[in-house]
Amino acid sequence: MSVMEKFGTMEYGPAPEDAKESLLWLEASKRRFGHFIAGKWRAPLEGKYFETSDPATGEKLADVAQGSVADVDAAVKAARAALHGWQKLSGHQRAKYLYALARQVQKHSRRLAVLETLDNGKPIRESRDIDIPLVARHFYHHAGWAQLLDQEFAGYAACGVVGQIIPWNFPLLMLAWKIAPALATGNTVVLKPAEYTPLTALAFAELCNEVGLPAGVVNIVTGDGATGEALVKHNDVDKIAFTGSTEVGRAIRRATAQSHKKLSLELGGKSPFIVFEDADLDSAVEGLVDGIWFNQGQVCCAGSRLLVQESVAAKLTKKLQTRMSTLRIGSPLDKAIDIGAIIARVQLERIDSLVKQGIAEGATCWQPETVLPARGLFYKPTLLSNVHPTSIVAQQEIFGPVLAAMTFRTPREAVELANNTVYGLAASVWSESVNLALQAAAQIKAGVVWVNSTNLFDAGCGFGGYRESGFGREGGREGLLEYLEPAWFKNAPALAADSTAANDAPELASPSSGIDRTVKLYIGGKQARPDSGYSVAVYGRKKELLGEAPLGNRKDIRNAVEAARKAEGWGKTTAHNRAQILFYIAENLSQRAEEIQKRLAAVVGKKQAAREVQLSMERLFSYAAWADKFDGAVHNPPFRNISIAMNEPLGTVGAVCPGAQPLLGFFSLVLPLISAGNTVVAVPSEKYPLIASDIYQVLETSDLPGGVVNIVTGRSSELLRVLAEHDDVDALWCYGDEQMCAAAKALSAGNLKQVWTNEGRASDLFTSQQGEGRFYLQHAYQVKNIWVPYGE
Repeated sequence: MSVMEKFGTMEYGPAPEDAKESLLWLEASKRRFGHFIAGKWRAPLEGKYFETSDPATGEKLADVAQGSVADVDAAVKAARAALHGWQKLSGHQRAKYLYALARQVQKHSRRLAVLETLDNGKPIRESRDIDIPLVARHFYHHAGWAQLLDQEFAGYAACGVVGQIIPWNFPLLMLAWKIAPALATGNTVVLKPAEYTPLTALAFAELCNEVGLPAGVVNIVTGDGATGEALVKHNDVDKIAFTGSTEVGRAIRRATAQSHKKLSLELGGKSPFIVFEDADLDSAVEGLVDGIWFNQGQVCCAGSRLLVQESVAAKLTKKLQTRMSTLRIGSPLDKAIDIGAIIARVQLERIDSLVKQGIAEGATCWQPETVLPARGLFYKPTLLSNVHPTSIVAQQEIFGPVLAAMTFRTPREAVELANNTVYGLAASVWSESVNLALQAAAQIKAGVVWVNSTNLFDAGCGFGGYRESGFGREGGREGLLEYLEPAWFKNAPALAADSTAANDAPELASPSSGIDRTVKLYIGGKQARPDSGYSVAVYGRKKELLGEAPLGNRKDIRNAVEAARKAEGWGKTTAHNRAQILFYIAENLSQRAEEIQKRLAAVVGKKQAAREVQLSMERLFSYAAWADKFDGAVHNPPFRNISIAMNEPLGTVGAVCPGAQPLLGFFSLVLPLISAGNTVVAVPSEKYPLIASDIYQVLETSDLPGGVVNIVTGRSSELLRVLAEHDDVDALWCYGDEQMCAAAKALSAGNLKQVWTNEGRASDLFTSQQGEGRFYLQHAYQVKNIWVPYGE
């Protein structure tokens, strides 16, 4: 027998990892853990504990404190007490603590890896070679950001006390993703680990004490969903960062809507894994192994939808089945194992139920002839083929080792199938043609796209989703901004209650000889009469009747959104072209400046009117300048890849504009959005909606494509509700009082659209610091990271 033949018949023997050190660590605490609050271990105030167990064996690992409202309150108070002292430290001093934490993670890496595998069930090779090294990487990387913070983020301030809730699939890595940037930017933290996997968070708490981290800077409160709910609802928490299910993300959006809490959500996914006919199929198969069977498929960005070009589908399927037959399932502590245990019985049952439902809907199920361990929670790697795009297994996140396969014929069809989901977290594209791969990557609606690779992560590269996969980013510069706010914005006074509302006047006006202006809605580049058939009277400062403005309704918003969607080619035009049009709008506004100023003065006075017209022209020039200068970046992660961070438009955005500055307020919100390539449905000042006619008459003569800007006048609160609840609106900007801003956030939870508001605070729109620039543009884009491999 040749060496090659012998190699083909060899089998892997067991290579068990010694769990002794981790078990000794558990025994040192008598397998019972309290909360870590203000640098000390505290028993739960209500005296309740719950078990955490090894999903591979069912054996109990420890009793862990069940956090109550009182426990959460104690932790938040400790974080608040530590905040001032932590922020008084220099960036260099905070950097030294983060560096020390990175070093401690490395020193205890093997114990942490084994503990993670015991608690979570993932293979020790993954914990040892992927999770823990990335944990250290995040603390090293953010030590650097702490050092550079004052230089790179001048004028920004930390959010304050941050509540963080992490999932069970990457317990320690998710902790690092959240705690490292929070500490680097001067925040203090209350973190709640997942109920199933609290142990490595508690081990990390010990490391905080070992490096001398000031008491209260990091607090760990364990517990179930009720504990997380108490943290979300706590009045003294300034920001919530959550990773978990989309369903819970919606609940958190609603729960925080009435507060000023900053919010970032990293939620579910149903990521496409696209294989074109010219791809290296053997490499694609290995990518699939990593994409869906890594961590038993319990990964939010798992490549759970295989989209393969029809011409190579049979060939790829055969190769995939052959490879699946070699996957080894067993004890996660065995270094020769590929697939470990499912986290909990309820999750195992859910996986099995969804697979059975997929089969009932017509899918063909294939599993390798693998014998599962006699005890523990295990599920075979599963391939479902002939899946219909509307099947439950193609639409819902299974969160298990299950791959749903579909075919396509053309690249266009591949992109359509890829985007046929409410999610938008990640995607993987396989092709030997760089042009084809990058063309597809640009069209896929996902926050991360891997080209000829999958499941690559780094602290220097942003990670996060589009649509119902959440908003905000983790990692990179954009991830750091989630824990910062401009100091002026954070400390801005409340907006005056009457600054957005219409002035006192009868609700409806009767025709009058004194009315000399006919104002309409502006939809799809054309003036349009309101569906309601009603108009509202508009009065000046001296209560004189200035004219009538149309009263828009739900149907008008629907028409405007349809027009905006049809104009989304605007986002594909060159930034140079967008800049030229903005310059042209400024030119045409200047030609009509005197007449617009005169009409505006009847409402806001001569002095303010003159300033609004002049600053509107300046703002047009500013965003024309920004259009081709607010660039993305190219990251250099420690792999043979580059990560291209591309600033992409949000899509169709609703904008409810300030009332007190009718012209300048409109342009201050709309210009950054269209400069970034978005299309807009704008609700202008309710106080002086007649400004709409001046604006759209300028737009009509400035080569702005129809539908890029749509204007619907009416009652701001009513139109806000329609925009917030509209599932085809991608994002919502709202400038109003506190009640209006809270409504914008609460009502948008349905499709989890990105919402940006002034939080009911007054911004001085007459200054460039508060009225324009990067702060606005950062909310007008979403960042897509495209990972591209390269060789030497």
